[in-house]
Amino acid sequence: MVIGDREALAWVLSTRQTAFPAARAGQVSRLAVGDELLVYTTRGCFRNPTRDRGRVVARATVAAPIARDEEPVRFGGREYPLRCPLHVTELAPFGRGVVLADHVEALHAFPDPRSWSVRLRRPLVPLDAHDRDLLAGLLRPELAPLDDALPEYLRRGVPVQQQSRRAPAP
Repeated sequence: MVIGDREALAWVLSTRQTAFPAARAGQVSRLAVGDELLVYTTRGCFRNPTRDRGRVVARATVAAPIARDEEPVRFGGREYPLRCPLHVTELAPFGRGVVLADHVEALHAFPDPRSWSVRLRRPLVPLDAHDRDLLAGLLRPELAPLDDALPEYLRRGVPVQQQSRRAPAP
């Protein structure tokens, strides 16, 4: 599951659900309860692609079928009316996780390593068993309990102008 926006990532992790645009209904309708998703944050997710790396940061499991929501969630002026709950229990601490670019040549999902990032311009990138096992194995030692790693993702998921409007801590 590809996430390219910090606010969307904070929403996914805090609400333990994901949402997709209506235009991707055909692709996401194939998701079934129990399907495993590896959560990938793009280089631009935290709005600094020269500093940040695209990383696999969590594992999630689809907890219920995709449903169309009456009130779509909105990020960056786009609507995401297709939702499903996720089971997420572990997350790599912020700045950790599996840097996908370092493993592209070993992954079947990217047959042309020179243009691999083009395949990440959709919300779901199918992985075969080899790719899933490789990435999950590399991710495993990076993971921490969700409640330990989540606060930093939530802090970074809030736009700067909203952070400055918060009341100071007592």
